[in-house]
Amino acid sequence: MSNRTVTMMGIFALAAMPALAQSPTSSGQSSTSGSSKSDQSSSSRDKTGSSMSGSGQLSAADRHFVMEAASGGMAEVELGKLATQKASNDEVKSFGQMMVDDHSKANDELKSLASSKGITVPSEPDAKDKATVSRLEKLSGEQFDRAYMQAMTKDHKKDLAEFKKESTSGKDQEIKDWAGKTVPTLEKHLQHAEQTASAVGASGAKGTVGSSSSSSQKKGTTNSGGK
Repeated sequence: MSNRTVTMMGIFALAAMPALAQSPTSSGQSSTSGSSKSDQSSSSRDKTGSSMSGSGQLSAADRHFVMEAASGGMAEVELGKLATQKASNDEVKSFGQMMVDDHSKANDELKSLASSKGITVPSEPDAKDKATVSRLEKLSGEQFDRAYMQAMTKDHKKDLAEFKKESTSGKDQEIKDWAGKTVPTLEKHLQHAEQTASAVGASGAKGTVGSSSSSSQKKGTTNSGGK
């Protein structure tokens, strides 16, 4: 009877061993699976974070350049359209049409580039450029021609300096390349603007034509009064 009991106990022990052996393995597999899922989740978060940060990696200087270039480009188009309607000089009209054509193309390129960087460019010129448009809308004839060409000469000197700076010191390579590609066009615009401004008598004038004329009239009045 005792031997039978021992034999039965041995059988039970042998039957239990596979179950005990499987338990740690199952636990290990569960742990490994959990670890794998955790690693995948972490990897997914890393990729997501990288993708999201990709739209925010632009330096403050690059972002500022894009916004300013977009706003200024739209102003050039608006002013160009105004010149084709109000200018009395054919050269001024021609210059205005060139502004519409060239800057519309550049604006589209910049908008597409900015979108790829996660930037939404302005939908209209800034307050300063709007004020220029508003001022020129009130002028006509030769007065408009001189004031418009003054503004174009001044604006393109400023724009050219900013684009050259971005083309050499920009951090984002695509924006840097776009700025560099646009520089020759702006150089052509500035040269044309200076020539046309000279042709209509606006070269070297300061302030608005209206204020210059007013100042000259006051001086003439004072001098005649003195005589």
